This record gives sequence, structure tokens and C-alpha cells, in this order.
Amino acid sequence: MRALRALLVAVLVGVLPAACGEANAFPEDTTMARIRERGILTVGIKFDQPVFGYKDPASGRITGFDAEVARLVARDLTGSERNIRFVETVSSERENFIEQGVVDLVIATYSITETRAQRVTFSDPYYYAGQDLLVRVGDSTINGVTDLKGKTVCTARGSTSVERVRAMVPGIDLEVVDAYSICVPALVAGRVDAVSTDDTILLGLYAQHPDSLRLVGKPFGREPYGMGIKKQDTAFRDYLNGLIARWLCNGEWDRAYVATVGVSGTTSESAKPAPRPANC
Repeated sequence: MRALRALLVAVLVGVLPAACGEANAFPEDTTMARIRERGILTVGIKFDQPVFGYKDPASGRITGFDAEVARLVARDLTGSERNIRFVETVSSERENFIEQGVVDLVIATYSITETRAQRVTFSDPYYYAGQDLLVRVGDSTINGVTDLKGKTVCTARGSTSVERVRAMVPGIDLEVVDAYSICVPALVAGRVDAVSTDDTILLGLYAQHPDSLRLVGKPFGREPYGMGIKKQDTAFRDYLNGLIARWLCNGEWDRAYVATVGVSGTTSESAKPAPRPANC
């Protein structure tokens, strides 16, 4: 009996863990395998965009939809959403941080464009936003993008918002800064007439100044957000695409939305990518 018990213990210790591990194993030399071995996922994210990526000054916790998406990736890769390190990544540094290996991936209201795709690889869209305008509450002269002629508009360096506004309003006076958090004090003080970027970002900025600012609410253009990773890392891209497809079907995407963007009362109808029937 002792010999039999010893044999059973040897089987349980020596075989079962390997079998369990094989079910979720990643091929060697993949980004996923390296992250799992390290035990920590490093994510580039915004720290100054409430609702999407925001560092709470009191607790230091990173909150928002992008943060929740990042935690879902960490949970799948490492077994816990706590195994994550967030690195502040402003718009103009996203490609650099990916190329230099500062982060494993960037989830930072990162619009998918052909220009950016020359330097990084994107996942499928996990969110759709529309560009809009934030103005002072008492300013009735700006009610759409066509009203920006002769106005000064603030936006962030490295964002798609710059080129879209410039193309739609030739000769517009643009003040381009490093972060949208710089634009808001300038708008409140009257140094600029409007802030323009994705409506999701503006919604968070408006929530901090509801008495002095107004969201115009007439989006122009549609922005697909993707996760950015190193160029030609197709294995990591395919893995992330699989996660996105799963979240869209199993309710994880909806739960992340309701807990962050949805708090403002907005609906996910235009923001949620269409799930693929084959994945649901």
C-alpha cells in the first residue's frame, strides 16, 4: 500500500501540473511566454484622461476603460489583474515606448492609422470614438466644427485630432501641447476657444469642470482604438485579437464600459465593435 501511495503521489506531482500548464502554454520566444514567465505586464497608458486612463491623485490607482482593458489582459496572461505595471505614456511617446521596449503594449486611446502602423502593429479595434469639441459654457458661438474659423483650438501633439481639424478648417489657429490636461486650464482662462479630440477624452475632461465647460455633442469623424505592440509581432497581435473577440461576447467588454464610460450616462451603441458571430 505504501508503494502504491508513493506511486500515486509521484504521478500527481510529476504529471498533473505539467498537463495543466500545457493547456495554457505559449510557444517559446513569444511575447506572451516572456510576460508569463516575468509575471508582470507593463502597459503604456494615459494618466490625465478621466474615464479612460487617469491616475487618482489621492490613491494613486489608475482608473478608466483603458485601465480595465489592460487588467483583463494581465489577468489572462499572469493569472491576476494585479500583476500589472502602468507607465504614463503621452500621445507623442506611444510609438517610441513600444519600439524601445519600455512597455509590452500601449492601451491609451490609441487611434489606428496607416502612419502609425508603419512603426507599430495594432490589434483589432476594441473601441470606437468620435472627435468632438469642448468649449466654455457661456460661449454660444461654437456649435460645430464649422464654427472654428478664426478661433484658437487646443489639442495634443501626436494625436489624429490635429490633422483632422486642420483639414476641415483651413487656416485654423492650433495650439498643440503635450497633453490635454494642459488645454483645459487654457480653455477655462480664455486663452483658447476650444479643445478638440475624441469625445471619450473630452467627456472625462468635462466631468471635472461641469459648471464651466460644455461638450458640443456633434462628433465628426470616427476613431478606432487599438492596442499598440511592436511591429510585426503577429503572434501577440493574434492573441490580443482573440481576447477582444472573447470580451465582446462574454460580457467583459460591457462590464468594463458600464464601470467607466457608462457612469456618465452614455450608451455603448456606437462605441462597441460588432462581435463576430463565429466567436459568440
